[in-house]
Formats: sequence, structure tokens, C-alpha cells
Amino acid sequence: MAGNDLGSLLGSLLGGSGGQSGGAGGVLGSLIGALAGGQGGAQGGGAGGASNPLGGLLDMLTKSGLTDQTRSWVGTGENQSVSGAQIAEALPDETLQKVAQDAGVSTQEAADEIARSLPQAVDKLTPTGSVPQGSLEDIIREQRL
Repeated sequence: MAGNDLGSLLGSLLGGSGGQSGGAGGVLGSLIGALAGGQGGAQGGGAGGASNPLGGLLDMLTKSGLTDQTRSWVGTGENQSVSGAQIAEALPDETLQKVAQDAGVSTQEAADEIARSLPQAVDKLTPTGSVPQGSLEDIIREQRL
């Protein structure tokens, strides 16, 4: 499945071994997959498009009051942290529930894992200080070179 492939790519990007469903890559892959084509797609697809929902995710977080944090992840300075509670509040409930179910963890554990790994993932996916164009899979592969 695309989510598993994306999870493997994100896991590798984050320095892990890849697509273990309980790892950071699997949780982020499931989140991105849910936003791209799952229940959260209608909200998350706007800015980023279906092949690159990163922009939509960042837009969703910004609209939830996490503007400073998301700007720090995309920018070239130090990344600001975000809490699991902030992530849980920013994401649609059904999206977080799907991510948690896919990873085999509670919604709180999924939100905490997203909060730990998302800043680093966004930072690595936006090395020039802006969200790149193209499919998310291609962007991840380019960053691993």
C-alpha cells in the first residue's frame, strides 16, 4: 500500500529502519496517507494536492494556531517543538483515530509520536525554506540522496 511505502520512505528519512508500522515513519506515513486520500483528504488536500499533502497538513496546523511552529520547521532556523495535545487538537478526530488504528497505538500515543517526529520530517523535506512541488514520494527520495 502507498501508506506503507510512504512510511518506509519517511522512516528512512528520519534515520530509522523504515516501515515498521509502530515507528515514526509508519505513523507519519499513515497520517499523510489519511490526509491525501482518507477521511481528512477534503480538509488536507487543498494547498498540497493529492500527491503532496504536506502543504495541506501544514496549512491545517497553521489554522489551528501552530503558525510559529510550522514556520520554524519549514524555515532554516531551529525547529520549535509541538505537543501531542496540540497535534490532537489540530487534526480531525477521525484522521487521528485512523493513524492510531493503523499503528496499533492509542490516539494519544499517535499524537505524541507525530509531535516528536513531524518537526524533523518537515525540516528535512523543506531544505530550501519552502514546501517543494511534486509528489511527496519523489521529494523524500530526492532528500535521501
